Amino acid sequence: MTFTATLHGLLLGCFVLLTGPALAQTAAPAPASAATVAPKKQLQAVRITEAIKLDGLLDEAAWQQAPVASDFIQQRPNPGVPERHKTEVRVLYDDNNLYIGAVMHDSSPDSILREMTARDQFGNSDLFCIFLDTYHDQLNGYNFGVTPAGVQYDARYSPAGGEDFNWNAVWDARTSIRGTDWVAELRIPYSAIRFSRAPEQLWGLNFARQRKWDNAQFFWNEVKPAVNGFVNQWGDLRGIRDVQPPLRLSLTPYVSGYVNHNPLNAEGTRRTTTSFNGGADVKWGINESFTLDATLVPDFGQVQSDNQVLNLSPFEVQFAENRQFFTEGTELFSKGNLFYSRRVGATPIGFYGLKAGADEKIVRNPSESQLLNATKVSGRTKNGLGIGLFNAVSKEMRATILNTETGEEREVTTQPLSNYNIAVLDQSLKNNSYVSLINTNVTRAGSTYDANVTGGLFRFNDKKNEYALDGSLVYSRRRGQVFGKEQEVSDQDGYKYTVGVGKISGNFTWDVNHGIESDSYNPNDLGILFGNNNVTQRLGVAYRKYQPFWKVNNMAFFGQVGHALLYKPTRYQSLYFYNGFNTTFTKSFLQIGYDLTYNAKTHDFFEPRTSPLGEYFVQVPAYTDFVAFLNSDTRKQFSYGLNAGIQHYAQDERLNRPRRTRYSFGAYPRYRVNNHLTFRYSLDWSQSNHQIGYVNGGLRDNEPLDQPFLGQVLLGRRDVSTVSNVLSVAYTFTNRMSFTLRTRHYTSTVRYADFTTLQPGGHETPADYQRPRDNTYNAFNVDAVYSWWFAPGSQISLVWKNANSPDLQANEFTPLYFRNLTNTINTPHNNSVSVKVLYYLDYLAFRKRRA
Repeated sequence: MTFTATLHGLLLGCFVLLTGPALAQTAAPAPASAATVAPKKQLQAVRITEAIKLDGLLDEAAWQQAPVASDFIQQRPNPGVPERHKTEVRVLYDDNNLYIGAVMHDSSPDSILREMTARDQFGNSDLFCIFLDTYHDQLNGYNFGVTPAGVQYDARYSPAGGEDFNWNAVWDARTSIRGTDWVAELRIPYSAIRFSRAPEQLWGLNFARQRKWDNAQFFWNEVKPAVNGFVNQWGDLRGIRDVQPPLRLSLTPYVSGYVNHNPLNAEGTRRTTTSFNGGADVKWGINESFTLDATLVPDFGQVQSDNQVLNLSPFEVQFAENRQFFTEGTELFSKGNLFYSRRVGATPIGFYGLKAGADEKIVRNPSESQLLNATKVSGRTKNGLGIGLFNAVSKEMRATILNTETGEEREVTTQPLSNYNIAVLDQSLKNNSYVSLINTNVTRAGSTYDANVTGGLFRFNDKKNEYALDGSLVYSRRRGQVFGKEQEVSDQDGYKYTVGVGKISGNFTWDVNHGIESDSYNPNDLGILFGNNNVTQRLGVAYRKYQPFWKVNNMAFFGQVGHALLYKPTRYQSLYFYNGFNTTFTKSFLQIGYDLTYNAKTHDFFEPRTSPLGEYFVQVPAYTDFVAFLNSDTRKQFSYGLNAGIQHYAQDERLNRPRRTRYSFGAYPRYRVNNHLTFRYSLDWSQSNHQIGYVNGGLRDNEPLDQPFLGQVLLGRRDVSTVSNVLSVAYTFTNRMSFTLRTRHYTSTVRYADFTTLQPGGHETPADYQRPRDNTYNAFNVDAVYSWWFAPGSQISLVWKNANSPDLQANEFTPLYFRNLTNTINTPHNNSVSVKVLYYLDYLAFRKRRA
């Protein structure tokens, strides 16, 4: 991931990138090209023998004896300018820890912004952080940061995962404000990082500071936004000698208890149930390079609820991953985008196909597969070879069907015992390059089909890190029988390849890409692909102005043209042209921009849901899609984001249809009451008029399709109105204790005007179809979370979750929003209250206490 992409994320307020190694300062280097890596600074770490008290004061004599890293260089909003308010950083070490002491000078205490937030969130706050590349491969690194309020955050960097803020380590920090300065003191145990057994370490190093008062970021070793890469722009840390990677062994057991109330449970069954769970996470440093992470009998009941939506598309909905075990330390497994972690513990493959017979009803049908365990081993050798192994096992899932006459129950398997496995080899090369090999495998008990995907990836940069060649080749294979249909075999082999070349550094960049996904390519048992059978090619260009000029801080233009064919048979699909622009003003820090896309007439082969592809397609008229957005200054007590869009279609002359249109609007205000309490609200609204879409899939339970339309593709002209409201409240008591409340109401209303049957070649004929298909879908969730990190790595969490049952309202057409909201609130809701306690047990700390 390029650092320019990181900068764009920073401007959007998603996260703050700050880095910088410290060094005993040398004379300032001569000016260099904006697309050339700055000379590397060096800092000498000092060994200590006396203990350091972590209090944010830096009053031990050892701090005064260490070389100082200073003379930071601004990275935004004005790259290359020396800092005006000095930053001074020192590094100490002993046999067990690395210590970092930093003093951030400022003009006044009021200039030091320090909003209190939960861990890994920055808010409206200053920031200091240290970056470490412990194998000095200039590709992979660690980030440890702290705000003046003592809020900690950590992250990992890799070519595959970019900035991974889901990664968490056990370390500590203290801060203080002294006059016009603020001070940060960090202690990073060697058990939190990985490094070699070399007698003398050479680590990549950078420090960074964010001064929120003027929205400025500074790096100790200059990081140029026009240079491709981030870790390759760090300096060096020297002087760490005779330290050994410690035995990294920790156990985090948990206990949890739940009280669930489900008013929809079948008659004769308990509607309020309780459950108690126990398990553990284990972390073991196999050696100085590799770590094993395992979760035994995991409990994910407290993760944030999914944002359920009404899906009218031919493709599945991709949900965010909120389970910590699957979000942290997975950068190797993300290579090639072949791993979609929500497949592990997903809805059983027979869940939707379960049917009750005559005089029967389904009384239990679990919607999630239960995981028995999950394990991952990952690391990187001193020669830059990354190795990752992942394995998870889910138990056999069964549904229960009750005979209403006899009272007898029978069980039906909805998913067999399943094993999920990933193996990755990733070799780092010179010039920020790499080659990778990844294999994913799903093995199911019995005759149900197994799946295997193998892919090779590469990226080669030139010596100047100015141009790059990249690509991939992936092969997928399925063998076995379709679940529940022993007479149907699922044997299938397919492939995918991509190749691209481009200019990756400088103000002006470009890339050309080509790819093919065969008609039988299918990675979806452990990955996600929305549609195969494609041949695509794309040309992209971009120009970014990083230096402030006139009244703006920066500016970026983007352009792209893309073309797609059906792979088999070879037929035209689509052609598009894209232009985008964004800029941030100098004084107000108001960001504005737009995205403009022109799509030529499209042949949609996926909307008809027919197989094989090629004969049937829906004709989509040419259209223009325009979206404009603006984001206000996030330093203000009240800030907001706004966007508005319109899709305007060409006239569809067939069947004398009205012109299609789509309008959208989004508003995202945020009000920070004080440094502890913040309210956030988001509104997303869209209105599609005269949309043409597939209808057969809209049947209600046990409702047969009209006989005259059996075997035909039925399309409908419809208006779709969708509104999503999310209100969040966050109160942070201390930097280790917080409370959050999130409520979401989503409603989508569909109204049909007329129907047609689709003929070969994209032709449509009017259909005398009378059955009503209008419906409204509502989803409502409440997630309330109290969290207290009472010790490093140890947490108590109390969670209340409330959710309606959207399927109950799928048949009721209700176009009025507030009536929908009232109906949704008044329908039966499932409620869950849970308490979970995790306690971090570190072998090294236990051994010290025993000694």
